[in-house]
Amino acid sequence: MGVHPDTEGLTEPSLQDLLDRAALPRVIAIGETGLDYYGMEDRKGGRTIADLEWQRERFRTHIRAARACRKPLVIHTRSASEDTLGILREEGEDGPGNQAGGVFHCFTETAEVARAALDLGYYISFSGIVTFKSAQDLRDVAAFVPLDRLLIETDSPYLAPVPYRGKVNNPSYVPWVARQLATVKGLDVQDVAEATSRNFDELFLNGSNAA
Repeated sequence: MGVHPDTEGLTEPSLQDLLDRAALPRVIAIGETGLDYYGMEDRKGGRTIADLEWQRERFRTHIRAARACRKPLVIHTRSASEDTLGILREEGEDGPGNQAGGVFHCFTETAEVARAALDLGYYISFSGIVTFKSAQDLRDVAAFVPLDRLLIETDSPYLAPVPYRGKVNNPSYVPWVARQLATVKGLDVQDVAEATSRNFDELFLNGSNAA
């Protein structure tokens, strides 16, 4: 349950709006939420980062909802990692007690950002991007992320992994992400499949994020 940071022109959800909807049995997380500063000149009409305060306030509202309803966050951060991490810390995600926890999904940031997210107790999820020929830096990050904090995803309908790059993505392609991560880590693909399934259950179904 959430509103993507790139979605404008709607009534902003209040904390109570999110909590009311998060109470539905099928809701297991808050998000996708976060910050997206990518393409300020083109995608955002030449606005500055200061002009995107509405994104930051929306993110804070989602964090507060996650902490209140004790559900994890699904975090989107693109060209905005410093502010993303800063707001999480300001909202108490680096302290003892009732942290929401969650996952940095479709991860494309540096090892330093991954380390900071892990230090906050978050999981890191990789998409088909990790299979791209140009993504060696991201594969290096994947090698660094501990297996017990790793998730895999498609981010459908985008970012289809090699050998389907350029096609419409779908969930049946996620094993290619697992295979790439197994290669990076020197593991059998079944080990990655079992670990990431277990991690999903721990994060989203077993309430392990609730302090």
